[in-house]
Amino acid sequence: MSHPATQGIKTVLHPVKDLATAKTVYTALLGIEPQTDEDFYVGFDVAGQHIGLVPGAGTQGMATPVAYWHVPDIEAKLAEVVAAGAVVQNPAAEVGGGRLVATVTDVDGNVLGLLQER
Repeated sequence: MSHPATQGIKTVLHPVKDLATAKTVYTALLGIEPQTDEDFYVGFDVAGQHIGLVPGAGTQGMATPVAYWHVPDIEAKLAEVVAAGAVVQNPAAEVGGGRLVATVTDVDGNVLGLLQER
């Protein structure tokens, strides 16, 4: 491999229709209050992982939960997985806090997320 390996899956985003109800369910499941609690996003940090709830994600093309592989160089990793046969769904874009995210689909249509912390 010519580019650095991933740092593992550290972020999983879940599309939700009812953010308030989802927040209650995930608070009960995880046993902690969210660290980020906004109308557009609720995020929990637990055991080294970030679990996010995204309302209206269906309108953004997110129909199922997406696991985000943390990578040191998102553009290099995008090029590598595209060369291997993946198709870019959403190119790398900043989402705040210095985070870059992108999604690709594998040959079976599974959505794979990539995330780079700056």
